[in-house]
Amino acid sequence: MHIGFIGAGRMGAPMVRRLTDAGHQVRALGRDDEKRAAIAELGAEPVDSASAAVADAGVTIVCVFTDDQVRELCPDLIDEMPAGSVLVLHTTGSPRTAEALAERGAARGIAVVDAPVSGGPHDIAAGTVTVFAGGDDDAVARAREVLTSYADPVLHVGPVGAGQRVKLVNNALFAAQIGAVAEGVRLGDRLGIDEATLLTALTHGSAASRALGGIAATGSADAFIARVGEFIGKDVAVVRRTASELDSDLGRLEDLLDAALK
Repeated sequence: MHIGFIGAGRMGAPMVRRLTDAGHQVRALGRDDEKRAAIAELGAEPVDSASAAVADAGVTIVCVFTDDQVRELCPDLIDEMPAGSVLVLHTTGSPRTAEALAERGAARGIAVVDAPVSGGPHDIAAGTVTVFAGGDDDAVARAREVLTSYADPVLHVGPVGAGQRVKLVNNALFAAQIGAVAEGVRLGDRLGIDEATLLTALTHGSAASRALGGIAATGSADAFIARVGEFIGKDVAVVRRTASELDSDLGRLEDLLDAALK
């Protein structure tokens, strides 16, 4: 399949590699010579404009960093995409952004699938990143043909915007779990227990979780939070802003989110 790709960075680059390895023909946007050279090394065709990336593409994938970038880029992108194609949004952001883009796309015969991911570049490289997909049945089915090159599972969780809503809950819980572990470590310190010993022991108990496993592998809660703080901070900000936009709140999770950011 011909695929357009915007955002071949930390998360996007392993996606492009998996897509080309699966036999898809990928045109990816590179803003400068260095980025275009890196895209060529991934097996894709580098182009210097978004319109060139989406030309003749059956599926266009956007994997930029922020919801603001999606809102700035994608309206014009939809106007350039061929009728009958699918726009896949991997960026974690507001469900209302995805819904507004879907409304714009519908006028041109462009389907939109909001498809935020859970996992990191290593999961993408292994083909095991999780995708929460929101969209109509046909659009998600067409997107799935491409997404399964690097994602397993691809979970269809509802209409457009549902993917972002599920990701909101996922990120809130993950950050809260980090905050809970950090508070547990502080309790252990008050009880005179060595942090590394405590973390290793807890991974074998009923408190085990993916968050705890990552913290234990790092060796300390503070070191883990420092390593992933930029991304956790972004995710928490998106969660809080999106919950507010949807006239909701995070309830008792709020205190744990604060603990994850200390």
